[in-house]
Amino acid sequence: MSNFKEIVTKAIIGKAKKTSTNEFTITPELRPDTILGCWVINHRFNGANNGGVVNIDGTFDVNVWYSYDNDTKTAVSTGSFNYQDRMPVHLKDNSILTNNEEIIVRSLKQPTVTNVSINDGIVKLNVEKELGVEIIGDTKIKVSIEEEEDDYEVVTDDEVMTESDEAAIEEIDEEYLK
Repeated sequence: MSNFKEIVTKAIIGKAKKTSTNEFTITPELRPDTILGCWVINHRFNGANNGGVVNIDGTFDVNVWYSYDNDTKTAVSTGSFNYQDRMPVHLKDNSILTNNEEIIVRSLKQPTVTNVSINDGIVKLNVEKELGVEIIGDTKIKVSIEEEEDDYEVVTDDEVMTESDEAAIEEIDEEYLK
C-alpha cells in the first residue's frame, strides 16, 4: 500500500499571450516624400497585478528613415511611445491572483512596424507586438511514497580506516608499556 505526501513548490499557475497592433504618429522636422525604412528599438516593459488582471506598461522608440526635398536628401526622425495592455490570465486550479505571485512578462514577438504611410507630412505607423505572461505561484503536488525500507549500508568502525589511520597504527611502539 502506498502513502501520499504533499509537496508545496513554485510552479506556473497561469499563462496567456496577446498580439496587439497600435497606431502611432511621428511628425518629422522636414516634410517627408518617401519612407525608406522603419525600425523599433529599446523595447522595455513590466507587468503588475491589478485586481486579478495583469497590467503591462511598456515603452519603445521608433526610427523612421525618410527622403525629402523631392527625394534628393534623407533624414531620420525618432519617436518614443508608451503603451498599456491589460491581460486577463486564467489561473489553473481555481487559484486567485494576489500580490504574492510572481509575474513574468516576455516579448514573444518584438514590436515591428507592419504598415507606414504619410499624410500631410505626418507619418502614421502601425506597430504589432506579441507579449506573453506567466504567473508563478505556490502549488501542491502529491507524490506516492513507497513503503519505507532500511536501505542504509551497515558500516563498522573496523571498516572505516583511512591511510593516515594505518600510518598511525604502524608508528605505535608496542614496547612502550613494558
